[in-house]
Amino acid sequence: MPSRLDHLTKSPFNLDREALDWVTRTFQALDDTARAAQLFNLNSRGDDRETEIARLGELQPGSITRYFGADGTGERAHMAAIQAGAGIPLLVSADLEGSRMSLPFGTAVPNPLALAAVDDVELTEAISDLMAREARSVGINWSFTPVLDINAAFRSPIVATRGYGSDPALIERHALAQMRVFQHLGLAATVKHWPGEGYDERDQHLVTTINPLSMEEWRATFGRLYKAAIDQGVKSVMSAHIALPAYLLERDPDAGEEAYLPASVSAPLNTALLRGELGFNGLIVSDASEMTGLSGVMPALDAKIEIIASGCDMVLFSSKPEAEIAAVRDAAHSGRIPAERFHDAVTRVLALKASLGLHRSVEMPPHVREPAAQEVASEAFARAPTLVKDRNGTLPLDPEKHRRILVVSGGIVEPMQNARLDFKLPDMLAAEGFEVTLNPYGTPLDTDGHDLVLYLFGEETLLTRGRIFLDWRALHGDFRAAMKRPWTSLPTVMISFGFPYYLYDAPRVPTYINAYSTHEAMQAAVVEALMGRRPWNRSSPVDPFAGAPDARY
Repeated sequence: MPSRLDHLTKSPFNLDREALDWVTRTFQALDDTARAAQLFNLNSRGDDRETEIARLGELQPGSITRYFGADGTGERAHMAAIQAGAGIPLLVSADLEGSRMSLPFGTAVPNPLALAAVDDVELTEAISDLMAREARSVGINWSFTPVLDINAAFRSPIVATRGYGSDPALIERHALAQMRVFQHLGLAATVKHWPGEGYDERDQHLVTTINPLSMEEWRATFGRLYKAAIDQGVKSVMSAHIALPAYLLERDPDAGEEAYLPASVSAPLNTALLRGELGFNGLIVSDASEMTGLSGVMPALDAKIEIIASGCDMVLFSSKPEAEIAAVRDAAHSGRIPAERFHDAVTRVLALKASLGLHRSVEMPPHVREPAAQEVASEAFARAPTLVKDRNGTLPLDPEKHRRILVVSGGIVEPMQNARLDFKLPDMLAAEGFEVTLNPYGTPLDTDGHDLVLYLFGEETLLTRGRIFLDWRALHGDFRAAMKRPWTSLPTVMISFGFPYYLYDAPRVPTYINAYSTHEAMQAAVVEALMGRRPWNRSSPVDPFAGAPDARY
């Protein structure tokens, strides 16, 4: 058996003899049910910690994704208890994407699009260092970032603020910087979403999306990005519910339906393209297996089997783990999952653990909150807000000229919580001496008696939202008001704290700002710039005009 594991001594695992022996011994000590359990990453959330510890102790999965609460000390103790009950140390993963995906107990940091707007690799490294240290302090050892998606289709709601923009060179600079910092600090990085998102306007949560590029185009963009990450030792790739028909049709012009299968269940994409052509030797994890991009293609039980059979090494999430672990085990017994594939998947999971030193210790390094960390995060937020245009010279705001401000907003959309949150920015402006009036969402717009209209939008990347656009009828309250545009008679400022393309629906708004993140720290940074106390960023990581020439005027 050891001779069959020589590939684990190579990048990105780089196992020494001790670690390789641990993988061998551990694999041999497990029965096939326990081996199948190693191939599952399960959800971990909520405060019923005793029940969860017992549940995970029974299931003994290979990994969990924890949705953390604000009590960092309690979360650290909970992770320690979970690891203590694990027969084999667990991979503990999280989506470290910043903004409202920042760890609740930690330091809020900007999202990737905001960092791309600043375009300072040293700052991205500093933010990544901060994120990694706080993550490691509660037992996270695996991040489902960085994102390599290319923000090409401006209507796409799924890439938007999660990626580093639309320029592959910009994405490469910042994504690989994050990857290097994470892995230097003992946090396995994952590049996603293989084979590349951003050219389809739809969302994998709702439909299998399509990467429409020719293979020549793909190799020059996504191929370049993934190869760069692989060459620099990224430990993991997330295979998503995205089809790449050009590759299947290049191999077989009559591929038919197979050409449109999601990568998560496509052996050609995972094995021939990712492992063969690009030379990836690390762990392949599926994207969340119950998204419609996969569950709309085949039944859930079959999907879990096909994920492993098609070259992924780990299934992300399961609502019926007992049944689905058993199904994967039985598929290995029947040959539906070939024995060599089953063996390879389990040993790669164990190898990722050993490469992180989990075979020796799962001790969490302490995190000492340094004042400099908050300073770095605050500076990153402050440098991101981008003034796209100010045609009439409205800025900076002045309480003498713009005293009575009417705020028009649908609030901050939080799809995971099914909620709309209020902006803090109106209160911040009131503290600056302005009289601020809120136009309730869905009520007819009336601008009489005001000196300036301020639109605030709070839609970051919105999972399960098919489209992001300005719904003027809902925003202005009725059919007639939907056709009103206040900027023909009053100074008007539009600010997006997320989706950067609203100019497509409001091309003639005279003053437009992209601020990328809805976090309160970003709102405070925008107020500083609105008041003229901080300079605006003028660099956009995407085309904020969405290709519409009239949006520049």
